Amino acid sequence: MDQTGTAKKILLVEDDDALANVYLTRLQAEGFDVRRVPNGEDALAMAIQFKPDLILLDVMMPKVSGFDVLDILRNTPDTADVKVIMLTALSQDTDKERAESLGVNDYLVKSQVVIADVVDRIKHHLAA
Repeated sequence: MDQTGTAKKILLVEDDDALANVYLTRLQAEGFDVRRVPNGEDALAMAIQFKPDLILLDVMMPKVSGFDVLDILRNTPDTADVKVIMLTALSQDTDKERAESLGVNDYLVKSQVVIADVVDRIKHHLAA
C-alpha cells in the first residue's frame, strides 16, 4: 500500500504457467495488485492499460523477447519510467549488460534467487 492506501500494481510477464502462479499467489499475499500476461506482446498492451508501478519481466518468451519489451517500454513516454525487474534463466554477463544498457532496474537470475529474494527486490524498488 502507498500513502493513498491503494495497492502497488505489478505486471508479471512470464510464459511458464506454474512459475507464474507461484509468483502471482505470493505477490497477492504480499498485498500487491497483480496482473499476469504470458508474452511480450500482451505485456506491452497491458503496460499501457494497467499502468503498473513495476514490471517483473521474463526474457525468454515467444514472439517478443524481454529485451525487446524493455527497449520498447523505455522508448514509450507512458512507460519510460516504470520500474522493471528482469527475472530470467539467462545468467551470462553479456545478457545482464544488455539489460542494463536498455535501462533495467534490476536483473535476477531464476536459479540464483528464491521468491522471497524477488519480493524483497520488488519492495526495495517500489520504496525508492
